[in-house]
Amino acid sequence: MLNVARLRVLVEVVARGSFSGAADALSYTQSAVSQAIATLEAETGATLLVRDRRGVRPTAAGTALVAHAEAVLARLRLAEDELAAIQGVRAGRLRMASFPTAGATLMPHAIAAFHAAHPGVELSLAEDEPEHVAPRLRDGELDLALLFEFPGNGLALGSGIERRALLDDPLHAVLPAGHPLAREPQLQLAQLHDVAWVQTSAASPCARHVVRMCHAAGFEPQVSFESDDYETVQGLVAAGVGVALVPRLALARVRDDVAVRALSPDPPLRHIVAATAAGAGAAPAAVAMIDILAAVARRYEDGVATA
Repeated sequence: MLNVARLRVLVEVVARGSFSGAADALSYTQSAVSQAIATLEAETGATLLVRDRRGVRPTAAGTALVAHAEAVLARLRLAEDELAAIQGVRAGRLRMASFPTAGATLMPHAIAAFHAAHPGVELSLAEDEPEHVAPRLRDGELDLALLFEFPGNGLALGSGIERRALLDDPLHAVLPAGHPLAREPQLQLAQLHDVAWVQTSAASPCARHVVRMCHAAGFEPQVSFESDDYETVQGLVAAGVGVALVPRLALARVRDDVAVRALSPDPPLRHIVAATAAGAGAAPAAVAMIDILAAVARRYEDGVATA
């Protein structure tokens, strides 16, 4: 394989018309330039340069190789420029995934802010549940994932992935507006022991966490209906067929015919985290996006706190 440094010497010799001119341009000694050309001719098995009264000129083989060398060097410069742009978050792409409720609340604001700051970076966003997103992050299909975890039951992300906590997302009780418990400003989970429940599908992480919390409160939830769409869950609650526990992120829009009540003294919650490759393996754009997501999460919490 031809050596790039020696190709650069050949290009300079032809451009300058002399070994001494190339040596000055490259900050080499003239003997180093002569040795590089001799080695290149040995590698190619061709005479590349000839000397005459006008100086050094390329042979037919030298002219052909110079043309290819110039193309190679130009592509290398483009590669260096592109890498520098990626490192400076001026170019490249950022492949992301999020679970649905964060995709509808946090991600749009973060994407808008990122695009305004780094318009040259191409963004893509997939949507799925954390247990499906995490393996794609580990396999390198994604650069950044927005995930949720429950206390004492975190996702197994592997040693090459690191988390950054963004916010805690408490679960609230959602009841029909006319339910007797809707008159109370706060509820304890045990107060919902003898009512029908609407929840996400039994295999989902949220449903499993709700069941664990109900068991800790001393009862088994009697699930009447299941839906992984929180708007459908609200509709079923409004129809009076049950109550539900719904994460705050899923309550950006609340129906008029349901009541949302905080749970006390220790509300169930889920931890919202951003995950990416650890250390130097993280894409610079992913690091920049996590900082933006953290700022969006702080504004979200402040907005909820002051609402």
